[in-house]
Amino acid sequence: MSIIDVVQLSKHYGDKQALDNISFQLSQGAPVALVGPNGAGKTTLFSLLCGYIQPSTGSIKILGENPGSSALFGRLSALPQDAQFDPRFSIATQLNFYARLQGMSNAESKKDTERVLDMVGLSDVINSRPSELSHGMRKRATIAQALLGTPEIVMLDEATAGLDPVNAREIRNIVSEHAHNTNFILSSHDLSELERLCEQVLYLDNGQLKQHQALNNDEHTRYLTLRMQKNHDEFSTKLLQIPSISDVQLTQDKEYLITIDQVETMDNMQFESTEMQLLKMLAENNWHYAQIINGKTLENRLF
Repeated sequence: MSIIDVVQLSKHYGDKQALDNISFQLSQGAPVALVGPNGAGKTTLFSLLCGYIQPSTGSIKILGENPGSSALFGRLSALPQDAQFDPRFSIATQLNFYARLQGMSNAESKKDTERVLDMVGLSDVINSRPSELSHGMRKRATIAQALLGTPEIVMLDEATAGLDPVNAREIRNIVSEHAHNTNFILSSHDLSELERLCEQVLYLDNGQLKQHQALNNDEHTRYLTLRMQKNHDEFSTKLLQIPSISDVQLTQDKEYLITIDQVETMDNMQFESTEMQLLKMLAENNWHYAQIINGKTLENRLF
């Protein structure tokens, strides 16, 4: 089922072209990553999808409706990167208020406030003011706000920016736990963060859609990303002596992308055997690795 259809969309501010004739379609399912460098057009696209601004040319349909339509009220939710709560009022008071704005009764708003705070693990601070919460807890509270009313689409801009690893993991857990009934669109500069959560990626650069792809591998080829502690002479040559390894690329300093060809009869046990041969080769040569990733990193997919 298509949830978002964008056709030949452009947006300019005076002489500046923020988005240049982009088209894509998103289907219902796993979270979608929106990536690109600063100034690529990500914020403009978010604003267009939310109906905050209008396109210069082209069209957008969200759940079959125009952005900003009253028919999308409560069905689409967006959390800007710098979203903040008013420090004068408790979290419960503010979430109740936002729920009432969605048309809920006072009783319904209180019940939904309790529900979303439980979803993000903040039931015990429901009556606290924002200043009494840690940065990570405040971020989770803003995500609770975005989940009020069980929207069908939730857009999160830099949801884990500035968080320590523990709080970032908690945000990832919230998204993954609720992705089965909510369509998340996540914008972030942290590619490793997105590849843990997303199965599709939209890559914007200089206002143009450079890539729109699913994050899955060819069924006949598998990859390992190997990060070494240091580079070694003849490293690639020795890797290629393992029969199932067909290619080795140095993608950046001390990082190698290893291509493993799969014949139709190859099963998981045979793939694990390739990994064992690799580990054995590293041990025999006293070569130390920092990390082995099953598949390509998102950075390697895009660049």
